[in-house]
Amino acid sequence: MAEPDPKDALDAATRAARSLQGLSTELTARVPQLLEAMRSVGSGLELHSTLDRICETAAELAHAEYAAIGVVDESGEGLSDFVTHGVLQEVAEEIGRRPDGHRGLLGALIHDPVPVRLADLTTDPRYAGFPAGHPGMRTFLGVPIQVQGEIFGNLYLTEKRNGAEFTDYDLHMVRVLATEAGIAIGNARLYEAARQREHWIDGSVAVTTALLSGGDADEALSVVAEQARRLADSAAGIVLLPTEEGGLEIVAVSSDEPSSSLGVTVPARSAVAAKLLAGEAVFIDDSATDSRMVTSLAGRFGPSMMLPLHSGGRVLGALATPRSRGARPFTETERTLATQFASQAALALMMAEAQRDRERLAVYEDRDRIARDLHDLVIQRLFATGMMLESAQRRAVVPEVRTGVGRAVDELDVTIQEIRTAIFALQQEPAEAPSRLRTRVLREINMAAVPLGFKPSHRFLGPVDSLVGELTGKNLVAALREALSNAFRHAGASLIDVVVDATVTLPDGSGAVRLSVADDGVGIPEGGRRSGLRNLARRAESLGGSSRIEPGLGEGGGGTTVVWEAPL
Repeated sequence: MAEPDPKDALDAATRAARSLQGLSTELTARVPQLLEAMRSVGSGLELHSTLDRICETAAELAHAEYAAIGVVDESGEGLSDFVTHGVLQEVAEEIGRRPDGHRGLLGALIHDPVPVRLADLTTDPRYAGFPAGHPGMRTFLGVPIQVQGEIFGNLYLTEKRNGAEFTDYDLHMVRVLATEAGIAIGNARLYEAARQREHWIDGSVAVTTALLSGGDADEALSVVAEQARRLADSAAGIVLLPTEEGGLEIVAVSSDEPSSSLGVTVPARSAVAAKLLAGEAVFIDDSATDSRMVTSLAGRFGPSMMLPLHSGGRVLGALATPRSRGARPFTETERTLATQFASQAALALMMAEAQRDRERLAVYEDRDRIARDLHDLVIQRLFATGMMLESAQRRAVVPEVRTGVGRAVDELDVTIQEIRTAIFALQQEPAEAPSRLRTRVLREINMAAVPLGFKPSHRFLGPVDSLVGELTGKNLVAALREALSNAFRHAGASLIDVVVDATVTLPDGSGAVRLSVADDGVGIPEGGRRSGLRNLARRAESLGGSSRIEPGLGEGGGGTTVVWEAPL
């Protein structure tokens, strides 16, 4: 939008002065009031408060009971906003839906924006009736508001006080006020657009910073969802990733209400999924009624932006920012800014993915080196030591010595087998991970044994593999990995016990699976970082479960027990 020409204000004042020349003493006497009204309208830069101020000022200037501004939508066919003055809040709630400008007198003024003054609006052929609960209105004055040569909307005044009709003087005064209002609205629009751009830029920077500061992939997607929801002023922020079948699966959700939408899939047959995966944005006016929206979630939302997360010719997924039903639609500016944000977020995701790949490669190289060292050095030395002990055992004369050496040889054999198991775990690629939950849990425990220096004990209660679903199992394994990592990095534990219990019953009587990871470490210090614990809680809550901290295995309850549970 072009910046308002400073001459506009001077031209408006000149036209206002000429329009007042030769008019009656009564109108001239009201000039100070008009000037004060113009000064009031021109103060402030926030758009909605500017519209409120224009309504209030116009009502005072023309001695009207009610005032309103109907903001014409981008298509020029209806109203995108309707700001009122004089209508009590409880009355507005009783009336319900605000005018859309598609019919009646308000709709006529959109298509023919000229001043209208009526003694009784109910007798005008364009009148279409009032909704239930609407206050009675007779006298009417309508004046168009122009912003930089374009129609912004109309200023409506009704019910002149004391039962009188609006006069030519009122019309002149309100037209001058409408000219000043156009300038004030133009300035407010520029300010609003600049502030919006600033917020979206800040959001993009926050996303990039968060993604490149580390953390797992799920945390990165949650950051994108949270920032998109905040910036778009939407009811939810949703991130979807491609599925093997060609659809899109919801993998991260940010909303005020507990979400049950994680894991919901937009099928490949959906026209929306096809467009998004082809790198095209989809804008929905009403998700609940649009035939392209095929999921059960659509009925909860109204206007929605669905944007591809693509960068460098690659589509990583999609970002959706739906608003509540009945909420205002997204403006062209918001659509443009959101599209730019999605592109920036996709680039940041790719950079974060590349960074994690580099870190993962470094870990794999370290694991290969450790595995080689364990095999080539440690096992060979242990084997040589075992042979020496067996030779000493054969030569020993004292029975107690022979028995003790035999036990030492047996212990060495067990140790060699455990080291070989650890070597196998170190050399195993993620793609080789078995699908059974019990095996995945054991794999995490074996992998943690290397940096810990000991193997955590473990127990399984109930038919874990048959009761726990794939989505819950995936999150349980991730929670176990997080808990073991915290125990290794922060707790300084010498004892860890892992329990996976699929026989838990929740207070409502439903079944659940519970993961407990207890240690005898130093516990959680006051003021310490708790991002890992927040990740655990977020995973559990996304499934309708919970996460908590309890006393550990140390003396007097020392250490920490992480309890994570989710419904089956």
